[in-house]
Amino acid sequence: MKELIAAQRRYFFSGATRPPAFRKGMLTRLEQAVLRHESLLTKALEADLGKPPFEAYATEIGFALSQIRFLRSRLERWCAPRRAPFSLATFPGRTVVRPEPYGVSLIMAPWNYPVQLTLAPLAAALAAGNCAVIKPSAYAPETSGALTNMLSEAFPRQYVAVVEGGRSENAALLEEKFDYIFFTGSTETGRAVMAAAARRLTPVTLELGGKSPCIVARDADLETAAKRIVWGKFLNAGQTCVAPDHIWIRQEQQEELIERMRRHITRFYGEHPLDSPSLPRIVNEKHYRRLLALMDAQKVIFGGGSMDAALRIEPTVMADVTEDHPVMGEEIFGPILPILHYDDLDALIAHLQQKPSPLALYLFTRSRAVERRVMGGLSFGGGCVNDTVIHLGSHHVPFGGVGESGIGSYHGKAGFDTFSHYKTIVRRGALDLPLRYPPYGDKALRILKKLM
Repeated sequence: MKELIAAQRRYFFSGATRPPAFRKGMLTRLEQAVLRHESLLTKALEADLGKPPFEAYATEIGFALSQIRFLRSRLERWCAPRRAPFSLATFPGRTVVRPEPYGVSLIMAPWNYPVQLTLAPLAAALAAGNCAVIKPSAYAPETSGALTNMLSEAFPRQYVAVVEGGRSENAALLEEKFDYIFFTGSTETGRAVMAAAARRLTPVTLELGGKSPCIVARDADLETAAKRIVWGKFLNAGQTCVAPDHIWIRQEQQEELIERMRRHITRFYGEHPLDSPSLPRIVNEKHYRRLLALMDAQKVIFGGGSMDAALRIEPTVMADVTEDHPVMGEEIFGPILPILHYDDLDALIAHLQQKPSPLALYLFTRSRAVERRVMGGLSFGGGCVNDTVIHLGSHHVPFGGVGESGIGSYHGKAGFDTFSHYKTIVRRGALDLPLRYPPYGDKALRILKKLM
């Protein structure tokens, strides 16, 4: 690893990665590699997670291709130095702000969206002019292997390299000196990554998670809420960092919402969801057993079935759950949806303000006043009103967490910014203002106060 990182650093300092034309060419190469390997990536995602081809393309391969093309079409403009407005401190002179790449970046990807969450930050790193070491998750071995083959074929290792393996490889990489670290994964592991980065003062982006709430207001359209909550929650079998983790609803609305969700679950996944080709599986035995332990048969009112041999769990709804229940003690990250009750919206907002800031928050309401109260009163990474999950689909807006759900953001321009240092340069000639030089006097101070 030391030799690999040293080789990447030498390549970076050669200046080869800096010209915008080179960066655009490398993004084109990445796009072509994805297109050539699309079938293999789709099969790998099916093998690791049971993802149907539509979901694999919509949430992984197609998303990555769209991100690559978006970055490539705009990076030349983003790379250009930006002239800063006049400032007394720099007059007379010209000030420019120039984006420059950090150097050698480490991108640590998770298993739940292993293609998207590897290639989207990689595309941003390359667009910004960096070299990259990729560490895919060992929990998605087929996809890890497919990405390794694809990227090794497309790029020389001194520019883009993949390091496969498990925890020992993760730990070894974090012992090395990188110029930037981009990590996607759990909050617990994110703390370890940040601690390792702190030893070398390496800047980091942490894309984490949390218990993202879904609030159903009194005036919500329950049919729309049911359909979109079911879609967002059970996408990828609930193994989505921005999935609605749980629902807050008034008790008198619960029965109607549950009945509507029941109909949509049946519509999406059939009478026997465990046999549905549209429902992915749980990634491994460990997570499968963890999820089964979170289900309470006395609270389950719909679903609850499982298939050990296939690591599949039915879309499951648990009603009348309280916050002291085990399912509320951690991010669920699976197809289990608890429903909790609230009586007063302002009291719920005050209660949620005391919780760690989640990665996402969802609100269903027809009232702009309610929207303002909830969206303005709570801290979260991003979210939707009257929908779920889709806010991360636009390349025109940043995606990221806040507090325990993450540090920093990416997607589109935000990704280019994340992997760029903005360097300020002042260029001056011989003309000078003598006021700044000592000896200082009362007259100079009076003039300074009028100027500033």
